Amino acid sequence: MTHSTDDNILVQPVLLILAALLVPVLVVAFFMLYPLPEVGINHFAWPIRPLMSSMMLGATYLGGAYFFSIVLISRQWRHVWLGFLPITAFAGTLGIATLIHWDRFVHERWTFWVWALLYLTVPLFLPLLWYRNHKLTAGSPMAREGELPRLIRQLFGGLGVVLTIAALLLLVTPTVMITTWPWTLTPLTARIMASMFILPGLVGLAMAYDGSWAGSRYLLKAQAISVGLMVIAIVIARADFDWASPTSWLFTAGMSGILLFIGYIHLLMRSAKD
Repeated sequence: MTHSTDDNILVQPVLLILAALLVPVLVVAFFMLYPLPEVGINHFAWPIRPLMSSMMLGATYLGGAYFFSIVLISRQWRHVWLGFLPITAFAGTLGIATLIHWDRFVHERWTFWVWALLYLTVPLFLPLLWYRNHKLTAGSPMAREGELPRLIRQLFGGLGVVLTIAALLLLVTPTVMITTWPWTLTPLTARIMASMFILPGLVGLAMAYDGSWAGSRYLLKAQAISVGLMVIAIVIARADFDWASPTSWLFTAGMSGILLFIGYIHLLMRSAKD
């Protein structure tokens, strides 16, 4: 029996359709929450405040839009397969937050029903679609296009553990995290914040586990978009921060450091290829 070559292991049509549907939704959500937050307050699933919380979620959405655009453009499974399970965790966390804080949403808005549809269904069927697509790789190892250095993988693993723990604390004990957070959170926005930490946390763990440049390259670019926008948001929404608190400076340094780290990895892998 012969197996498909790596070049024939493609993203299956159902995932391409899903990506095509999600890209415009994510782009619209980005504009509502990041450059036009007043529009978001009046038309989003709930009036998200303060500005920093709104811009954080908007930044995450634009990174997601980039990732699903790559799904459509590349269609190579090896380039995107590591991203789907972290996205499942992101959507699942938002689904949990939605059920816990159902009364905090504006049910009369169409955006709420789009939100509820996405985050109460995607976590259920996306892992199944991922599993079906990944079964195609059986007996046909995917081209790796280079290997991340061992130290880089270890750093990704450590960062992934820290971010995932932070996400779980925000999800399970939001009232504890609220007291030390750099800007004002409610129990709902704390759990929304959990989704924005569990996504890069699991991405970091996935890249540490796999170690291939093929699987990491576009995920890193998506993360660079999101984190870069978050760093800009810190400047724009600086009035939301309690700069007397060390956590404000720790958050700023952490986001800036992650962005520089991603940039360094791209330069390192490019020079290794050359």
